[in-house]
Amino acid sequence: MEHANKDRSLVSKVMDGLVTGIVEEKYGAILPPQDVLSKEFDVSRTVMREALSMLLARDMLDVRPKIGTRIRPMSDWRMIDEDVVNWRFRAKPDPMFLRDIIEFRILIEPRASAQAAARGSAADVAAIREAFEAFRVARPGEAGYREADELFHTRILIASGNQFFKQMAAIIRGALSTVNPIVDDREGLWEAAVASHQRVIEAIERRDPREAEIASFAMIDHSVEEVAARFSAEPPARV
Repeated sequence: MEHANKDRSLVSKVMDGLVTGIVEEKYGAILPPQDVLSKEFDVSRTVMREALSMLLARDMLDVRPKIGTRIRPMSDWRMIDEDVVNWRFRAKPDPMFLRDIIEFRILIEPRASAQAAARGSAADVAAIREAFEAFRVARPGEAGYREADELFHTRILIASGNQFFKQMAAIIRGALSTVNPIVDDREGLWEAAVASHQRVIEAIERRDPREAEIASFAMIDHSVEEVAARFSAEPPARV
């Protein structure tokens, strides 16, 4: 047990040292070979291999044949660990968790929609429209309905051009997968959902950031009241 703890501590120290070297541009674009790094940090190849694998898992490095271990752009790094996010959303939702994910959506999605309207490329906007059209022709419970909805929201985050928003996609998808089953069976909500999604994409297409932000707030509001009523919880406050 003590040996295992020592190895974990060494791996953490090596990871910290590697990241320091990367952000200080010590290594350039390609890391030195593992044996060279092992000597540099005075650790075994096993420890170095585990440290590198941890960075690989976080999308910080990329191993390519005949090239070596390439340092990926910081915009690609996984600020949010998607595995952990997915595991958390597997658990049965409780009122506080539902409140938290709705508050998270309120913080992120309206701003991302505004930025998508202001910054998104023509291809980005077309991709959002494509996802909306797939969502519009499906009904709750039908194949592709939830996938189209998740794609719509994800593509807005991508179109925002903000690398942090893009990496929030896993949380937004998890939030939708948790909240949507609660509201999908309510009569009239599907029509309201389609209308609210359409308002967002049309504002983005018109390049109207303010309207896109307002429309996104309204889109989220469709599910807030139903979730609050179902779980006897107070709806999140919005300023």
